[in-house]
Amino acid sequence: MEHYHMNLTLKVWRQKDSKAKGNLETYQVKDVSSEMSILEVFDVLNESLINDGKEPIAFDHDCREGICGACSMYINGQPHGPWAKTTTCQLHMRAFKDGDTIVVEPWRSRAFPVIKDLVVDRSAFDRIIQAGGYISVNTGNAVDANSIPVDKRYADAAFDAAACIGCGACVAACKNGSAMLFVGAKVSQLALLPQGEPERETRALNMVAQMDKEGFGSCSNTYACEAECPKGISVAYIAKLNSEYLHAGLNDSDS
Repeated sequence: MEHYHMNLTLKVWRQKDSKAKGNLETYQVKDVSSEMSILEVFDVLNESLINDGKEPIAFDHDCREGICGACSMYINGQPHGPWAKTTTCQLHMRAFKDGDTIVVEPWRSRAFPVIKDLVVDRSAFDRIIQAGGYISVNTGNAVDANSIPVDKRYADAAFDAAACIGCGACVAACKNGSAMLFVGAKVSQLALLPQGEPERETRALNMVAQMDKEGFGSCSNTYACEAECPKGISVAYIAKLNSEYLHAGLNDSDS
């Protein structure tokens, strides 16, 4: 692939904390490689800011391998940027042209308050998982993988749901700030497997209740979540969540 250099204008959201009023600040970044990731461009920019005695831009990252989902950024109005099924850390500058202006903002959701600059607090997702995203198993030696037979169709579907990395792009993409794709993936992953059966009904009820408590919006089936998900999680898992929730609610009302 041809390697070239480019000059870019970055408009970056700067915000001291969740209570401060933020604003976009403009930076010129010169002679960056087309093969650099956008996080590497931020590294270069921050080094320049530090050398000038200025406050570096705070942004979230960890593995930089498209696995963890920490690199949550709105890039030119799209969660994780213009490439489909790609996390921010895997977005390379060849996605842009020399002289382009790139606007970078944090996730925009009431349930994800800004901590600083491009970093948001996504602990609402952690609390949803704590509410029901687990199974009860005996501790000790690992159970033999073949001791519990699982239909391949369900195993494959559970595996697809488990691909969710909890980055929050679905929430950021949704006009309602809905977390239904995230919760749908996490509920479905366990509901499809026999190991998830004991907590199946309480899981759906408790996780949806926590989702609502956190202030996420409702789903109105715009499919923006699926379109922007870096792992391509299907909205079919939202339908699965609705089914699990309805079934659990009916059983709960009977008891």
